[in-house]
Amino acid sequence: MMKESILLNEICHKLSIGFIKADIYGIFANVFCDFGQGFKVLDVDGEEAATAIIASILPGNPTLVTCVDDERMDFQDGQLVTFSEVDGLPGLNDKKPRRIQNVKVQAHSFELCEDTSTYGQYQRGGIVTVHKETKTLDFKPLAQALDDPGEFLLSDFAKMERPGILHIGFQALNLFQEENGRLPQAYDIADATSLVQLANKINDQSSNKVDLDEDVLQKLSFTAAGELSPMAAMFGGIVGQEVMKAASGKFHPLYQFFYFDSIESLPDEALSPEDVAPRGDRYDAQRAVIGSKLQDKLQDMQVFLVGAGALGCEFIKNFAMMGLGIGAQGQVTITDDDVIEKSNLSRQFLFRDWDIGSAKSTAAAKAAQAINPALKVTALQNRVSPATEDVFHDKFWESLDLVVNALDNVNARLYVDSRCVYFGKPLLESGTLGPKCNTQVVIPNMTENYGASRDPPEKQAPMCTVHSFPHNIDHCLTFARSEFEGHLEKAPAEANAFLLQPASYLQAVRQSSDAAAREQLEKVFEVLVTDCCKTFQDCIQWACMKFQFQFHERIAQLIYTFPEDASTSTGSLFWSAPKRFPQPLTFDPADPSHVAFAQAGAILKAQVHNIEVPSWAADLSKVSEAAGSVKLPTFKPRQGVHIETDPKGTAKPIANGDDTAVIEDLISQLEDAQRKLPGGFKLTPVVFEKDVDTNFHMDFIAGLANMRARNYKIPEVDKLKAKLIAGKIIPAIATATAMATGLVCLELLKVAQTKQVEAYRNTFANLALPLFAMAEPIPPKAFQFHDMKWSLWDRWILEGDLTVQQVLDWFKARSLEAYSISCGQSLLYNNIFPKHKDRLNKRMSDLVQTVAKTEIPSYRRHFDVVVACEDEDGEDMDVPLVSIRFRQ
Repeated sequence: MMKESILLNEICHKLSIGFIKADIYGIFANVFCDFGQGFKVLDVDGEEAATAIIASILPGNPTLVTCVDDERMDFQDGQLVTFSEVDGLPGLNDKKPRRIQNVKVQAHSFELCEDTSTYGQYQRGGIVTVHKETKTLDFKPLAQALDDPGEFLLSDFAKMERPGILHIGFQALNLFQEENGRLPQAYDIADATSLVQLANKINDQSSNKVDLDEDVLQKLSFTAAGELSPMAAMFGGIVGQEVMKAASGKFHPLYQFFYFDSIESLPDEALSPEDVAPRGDRYDAQRAVIGSKLQDKLQDMQVFLVGAGALGCEFIKNFAMMGLGIGAQGQVTITDDDVIEKSNLSRQFLFRDWDIGSAKSTAAAKAAQAINPALKVTALQNRVSPATEDVFHDKFWESLDLVVNALDNVNARLYVDSRCVYFGKPLLESGTLGPKCNTQVVIPNMTENYGASRDPPEKQAPMCTVHSFPHNIDHCLTFARSEFEGHLEKAPAEANAFLLQPASYLQAVRQSSDAAAREQLEKVFEVLVTDCCKTFQDCIQWACMKFQFQFHERIAQLIYTFPEDASTSTGSLFWSAPKRFPQPLTFDPADPSHVAFAQAGAILKAQVHNIEVPSWAADLSKVSEAAGSVKLPTFKPRQGVHIETDPKGTAKPIANGDDTAVIEDLISQLEDAQRKLPGGFKLTPVVFEKDVDTNFHMDFIAGLANMRARNYKIPEVDKLKAKLIAGKIIPAIATATAMATGLVCLELLKVAQTKQVEAYRNTFANLALPLFAMAEPIPPKAFQFHDMKWSLWDRWILEGDLTVQQVLDWFKARSLEAYSISCGQSLLYNNIFPKHKDRLNKRMSDLVQTVAKTEIPSYRRHFDVVVACEDEDGEDMDVPLVSIRFRQ
């Protein structure tokens, strides 16, 4: 009741206790937050502070700062920034926040609102970082905010006036409860009329009058007594995040009212109390909102859920709560080829400790059936891909009513999307990234598909940057991951290939006899001869030598080749931004970070060579003592060493006349070493696993990265941060997952009713800001020729076991001149080749098998070809995929 809420809020406000009020009434919901006076927001957006590498600074008033242009400069006018590592202007390195202006993103420059003309002359280097300011908010108590709500948080720009209407409507609903001791009855006209009257009365007395929409208020009354699990999931996520904000000050709080509705999820036809009458089952609360007819449709749906991770668990839970697929014709199929790991338990709530190691799909299905035993679910462990089209065959796809993606990679999403387009099935797509989420509705013939728009590819650092000129910790971790895989996984695996069949392996190398073959053989030689370890002390020595080579000798050689005052061919300093001048490290058994590197490296090397790790290896002091006995070589600079400096230089070295001789020498030594090994000897490659904290994988990678960062004076990271970057972990939180799945399931209700496109919504939300942006899906690109219209959703189906000539005639009858037919990568027919005239009377099904070498499975009734054709004017026409149904 509102009176009790106001009273409780007054107490909380006076005592500076965070207060959150949330209500869900059927298809409507609202949230109110009051975190008191002077609430400190420590991080307003949750984003990493933007940084840039300085290219030049022109002292003056104002000061012009230009940054290197290899990365986007995410600065804005009025922001505060701090400087570090600036040579020549030491006054800027005091970490003092400074205001900037006149930011020019394209020019990678901005002005510093400060006179630096007396600071000295800029020389080189420097990092500029955005200073994230603390924001102070003053919240109004509920009683005051009801009359003066301020700006509402919008969710749907097609409903700009809706929050104001619902602000009055929710007050009227509370007043109705107080007067009647109950909520309005489902789809009761008299109760709805009473609520509208109360709303008009409240609006007339309000200092912020709005134009009330009686239809919206009626639907609020009609559905208020019902409950929908998707709404609970969505607002559970939103409110859960607000609780975290109140407790931590991280992310910007909701300030202060948020109203939401999904009226479009309701049936278009008018429902009566009889349509929503309870049947005495667990779905009565949902039936009170959507009616019996739609509830029955949900129960008879055939749904394919792809993925059983964080999103998949939430979806299958919602499906169980909604009664999806429980009917005589209904079925939910869930598939995921992954198994449960310990790290999954923090956000995949259907899994428990005892499920670790089990198939995700099986465990999720079992947990969902515990929620609702009537759920008809089939759990599979197959990846949805071209390789499993015998499992997910034509009949399977054709039987589906809906596909719901719960995937975590783009390629898998694109494949499922292509299958949905091919078979004309609706797809509900979603994804999360930290506090952000997006949902997309893909409806046959109405909307564009998922693959119609893609994010630009992730920018990769040039190899020369990673290997010799890193300037951020990501470069160091990329290098570390590469070193780990090269020395501990790929080289041992290559050596095992040699040990398994030495003769055939060496014969293949001799036949190649190029630089790539030589490099491959050198890796095998290194792991079996040069770096072969027989005792754990050998492994300690290998780790210390690896440290000395990577962090001392390579750096010393780099400095020898390019001294600090080296110049380029244009006369500018070689070591100018973004390059950072390095300093070599020398292994020191008294440095804990050096010893930790040696410990992790030695333990992993021992695993490769099947050497027992002694118990003292866990004691850093004992490892330090063992490492201190290793004699390290003295660096001797070499002349003529080539160090790649071209950002585009990624090619392998080309073969030269010495390769054959070197290969033969390596083969001779390898054959000799192989004869000395015991029969059946093989190495144990170490495959990177980020989620086992005690396996020393992340210890070694973090050590490699941090020592390299120390070389280049790059800020080091802890093991957790290293794990996030090197393990390519996508940040995920349960609140965003719950919200995303709730939004998708509201769209699912629309799909079940085959709504028109204007009813659907794609959503982007960011709980950190908070921000909600909902929009109608984009229609697919349409094509037209004469009286024919088509889009990407169309597939022209030709019936019968047709010949090439019959296919050409089919197009001719439609005023299109088909000149080329292909299947996969093979050309079945093209009119420019005289010999192809012999194929005109051959059956297409025969050519697919004989020319394209494609076997058509017995369960498939058709095959697909791409036809290139022209119109009457000789202009190429982009026509749909052609399916020839040659089997009945």
